[in-house]
Amino acid sequence: MKHIFLGLLAATVASAINISVSSKGGNSTGGFHYGLLHEDINNSGDGGLYAELVRNRAFQSSEGYPSSLDAWYPINGTGLSLKNLSEPLSKALSTSMNVAPSSHHGRAGFFNDGYWGMEVKVQTYRGSFWVRGDYSGDFTASLQSNITGEQFGAATIKSRSRADKWVEHEFALKPNKNAPSSNNTFAITFDVKGLKSASLDFNLISLFPPTFKGRENGMRIDLAEALEQLHPTIFRLPGGNMLEGNTNSSWWNWKDSIGPLKDRPGYAGVWGYPQTHGLGLLEYLEFAEDLDMELVLAVYDGLSLNGDVTPQDQLQQFIDDAMDEIEFITGSPDSKWGAVRARLGHPAPWKLKYVEVGNEDWLSGAPKSWDTYKAYRFPMFLQTINKAYPDIQVISSGSVYDGYEIPRPGAGDYHIYTEPDTFVAEFGKFDNVTTPHLIGEMAATFPNGGTGWDSGVLRPFPWWGGAVGEAVALIGYERNADRIIGAINAPILRNMNRWQWAITILQFAADTAMTTRSTSWYAWELLAAHPITETLPANAPIGPLYSVAGRNEETKGHIFKAAVYNSTNGADVPISLTFADVAAGTTAELTVLTGPKDPYAVNDPFIGVNRVKTTTTTVRSNKSGTFSFSLPNLSVAVLDTKGNQRAVRQQW
Repeated sequence: MKHIFLGLLAATVASAINISVSSKGGNSTGGFHYGLLHEDINNSGDGGLYAELVRNRAFQSSEGYPSSLDAWYPINGTGLSLKNLSEPLSKALSTSMNVAPSSHHGRAGFFNDGYWGMEVKVQTYRGSFWVRGDYSGDFTASLQSNITGEQFGAATIKSRSRADKWVEHEFALKPNKNAPSSNNTFAITFDVKGLKSASLDFNLISLFPPTFKGRENGMRIDLAEALEQLHPTIFRLPGGNMLEGNTNSSWWNWKDSIGPLKDRPGYAGVWGYPQTHGLGLLEYLEFAEDLDMELVLAVYDGLSLNGDVTPQDQLQQFIDDAMDEIEFITGSPDSKWGAVRARLGHPAPWKLKYVEVGNEDWLSGAPKSWDTYKAYRFPMFLQTINKAYPDIQVISSGSVYDGYEIPRPGAGDYHIYTEPDTFVAEFGKFDNVTTPHLIGEMAATFPNGGTGWDSGVLRPFPWWGGAVGEAVALIGYERNADRIIGAINAPILRNMNRWQWAITILQFAADTAMTTRSTSWYAWELLAAHPITETLPANAPIGPLYSVAGRNEETKGHIFKAAVYNSTNGADVPISLTFADVAAGTTAELTVLTGPKDPYAVNDPFIGVNRVKTTTTTVRSNKSGTFSFSLPNLSVAVLDTKGNQRAVRQQW
């Protein structure tokens, strides 16, 4: 199959490619956005980015998922059962776990095995649980090996439990040693002698490790840091199919996802497992704030994955709901929904520049869904949102390439999961498109010469040749950054214990040592690390070298981004690069990414070897102001003067 990778033939490179970059005639972009999308697929939310360690912590139910005792196990023969009490913890959490000792002495309790284990380190874990029942004594919360039973740390919590009231208990737990593996459990036990009722009822049992930026109910540090290191500047939330839900009665309802955890019901999700709603709208907004990302808010528009379409005379409820959501994000603290946000601890509003209506409305339920979207759903949302918020860019969930002449001032959203050759063939796809677009989802997913979507089988991991194809596409989009808002990698995370989509920019498991930056991660990181705020005209040929040039108004640097894809006979490509306003003797940093000879090489999380080589050198322009260097086949590179250029071109 390796020979198939050379599917696109490139011109013979016999001598250096001479590229001259003008100092005038460019397009001010404000910075092309490299971004992220998150939806809970591959257990990327619960059991992933969301740092909660306890699985099925609140016995929630949702459409298609009744409450269960999944992940819970008894200790010392304790009886565990589900109860719907007349006085539940809350309306949202109506089912709790009844814990009944099997004897009148010793300790009773239960343990949870987490999301395929729990990593235990010498660090402070924060936990809580709600209990109802007549008990005087202490509770013990502990972390221990699921293999040997060795206890790594425990906390003693004095009971304040009452027979007629739910009482929350909070604790801190610091293990005294690191566990040798992530095959560990979390347990709560109590002394049966102190029990005055027949049993105790528990709910919302939670345990968090330290979180990213110290946020309460926050994100897993290693995953958040790996995403932060991508330099993302835009965040599409809630991304993908999760927004739509399976039916018109089970979409991602943002109002269910805010407020105290005890008031958040479960959500059915759309990828074969239920979600806790612990990772809700507020947590997404805070995560965007922590990574300094602009928001692309996706709002539900009346279409769900089973093809249910809301009739025009019933659509207003969802438009009103979207307007409430926008007010929650941007409204002053004295507005109705801004006040709700303020009560939840964030009085300052967020900035919101982009709102996307729906998700892939051209897909589920087509052609009816797409016809209704174009006929009334998108126009109604567009008119209402822009009337109240004229500065918000409203984005269609489809593009001009989906057969939609998007009404002004709307923008489009183009999604592409494809083979590398297609990315390269589409390098100039948006050169003559005047309607603004977001590249809302993209990744190399299929090998060249394969059957693509007809097989439905993705590559097992991102591979280096695919990463170079993505880089070519990203450079092509950035060339048009005056009209292309940005490009978003999706989906971003894959739990190696359960997944529905193999190609993600990061892979992980409970053990943080498994967290793996894919080959694509390195290409995206390099291109995003050097933002261009003004693209500049260049006389560069297209193929096998694909490039964009510009400058950064903040760093005063001149930047050249390039990828080499399928040079003739795999030869290096020599380049002579001249910027019109860069003087002779100017130094620049040249960073080149290369992979192994096998273009299908991957960063396998079970092996832990990075197959991407990063080479950084300093190059200096000659007496003509020209930078000379060569780029290998299947490479990605950035040259950045970072403001080092001399103010006046020298005369020689």
